[in-house]
Amino acid sequence: MSADLAQIRQVMAEADCLFTEAQVEAAIDRVAVAINGELAESNPVVFCVMNGGLIFAGKLLTKLGFPLELSYLHATRYRSETTGGELFWKAKPEISFIDREVLIIDDILDEGHTLAAIIEFCKHAGARAVHTAVLIDKDHDRKARPDLKADYVGLSCEDRFIFGYGMDYKGYWRNAAGIYAVKGL
Repeated sequence: MSADLAQIRQVMAEADCLFTEAQVEAAIDRVAVAINGELAESNPVVFCVMNGGLIFAGKLLTKLGFPLELSYLHATRYRSETTGGELFWKAKPEISFIDREVLIIDDILDEGHTLAAIIEFCKHAGARAVHTAVLIDKDHDRKARPDLKADYVGLSCEDRFIFGYGMDYKGYWRNAAGIYAVKGL
């Protein structure tokens, strides 16, 4: 079933811009500086969490000035919906990261169930250390674990339904150049 494109366009037309493209790009630059300072000598394996992490990872990786191995994984709780369900693995990591530093790049730390499951998966599969970088950390008290925090955060935002820079609204607007909040959500 395809989405009603008129409704999808209306969501964008009415959306509130929380962060402009320039603000997001500056945040990505800050994250890159921090990662370059801390992981440059660690020979990390970097995993992009698909699909949401794709744009952030693509922009961030070109700013990391050290050797790394890159792959992807795909685990989701949303499956084109606006609320999360159980964790579903679409693709597990294919590069060995046993006794290696791992950097997981994702779009958002909302409640964090997906990210927490990915971190645990990597630890149990033999990673020496697992680091996380997220473009957005949503500000609320519903995290999967009280201690769940990303190591590198681009921006913190209010607790609204957001899209853009990899985050979607019903599968659309991942390509929006900025971070937007759905009107009323």
